[in-house]
Amino acid sequence: MQNPLGAHLDVGIALRRLSLWFLVLVASCAIWASFEFDEPVRQAVVQTQGKGWKKSDDFRFKSAVRKFGDWPWLMVAGGLGLAISWRLKKREWMRILAAAMIASTLAGLLANTSRLTTGRTRPRESPKIQQGFYGPWREGRLTIGDPPFNSFPSGHTATAFGFAGVILFARPWLGIGAMVLAALIAWSSVMVGAHHLSDVVVSTCISLFVSWFTLRWAEKNLDAVARKRWMKLKALRKRYQG
Repeated sequence: MQNPLGAHLDVGIALRRLSLWFLVLVASCAIWASFEFDEPVRQAVVQTQGKGWKKSDDFRFKSAVRKFGDWPWLMVAGGLGLAISWRLKKREWMRILAAAMIASTLAGLLANTSRLTTGRTRPRESPKIQQGFYGPWREGRLTIGDPPFNSFPSGHTATAFGFAGVILFARPWLGIGAMVLAALIAWSSVMVGAHHLSDVVVSTCISLFVSWFTLRWAEKNLDAVARKRWMKLKALRKRYQG
């Protein structure tokens, strides 16, 4: 006779796998569509801005969004949240925020190491440079570390959605607000000509997968890792005091 509990677990595993494959399909469709709409979106952005836009308050606002939505400021926000959670003895929020900071860092590293080698031109470089993917070498010189050729994927978007994704998966209602802020950072990158639509869509998809796996890891392992580090720290402190 089949164990009902075992059958229930098998169904749960199957549903999780099916959900994961469904998300992969959705992400693949979104990425394909974003490449198709890169040029129409860029043309629409340029037409709506007009001449003198870079001197406008709208440009300054979107530039500020990108500046204060970058990785260092996300780590400051996460660190403050950790300190408050520790003070209030909210262990669950300490775990969530630590996972968000880890996911943001991992997603940012993944995006930034990738974009150093893709050689994709930024939208704002047109018509000076023809748009395209040039790889790490173009016309006898490296494109690695050359900002005009480091558009794909978006680092700002990766770190923002890496952080927001953990909040979304852990606390969906609060996560919606975090996702809106991350989307504002991504859209600001498109509006200022730093990134194509596909740059931010690909980064978003990568970051959400990183966030999901990081949160799962944190729920299983983060407490044990933190406890082990705390014990080592106490041992070192005792040794030096002795």
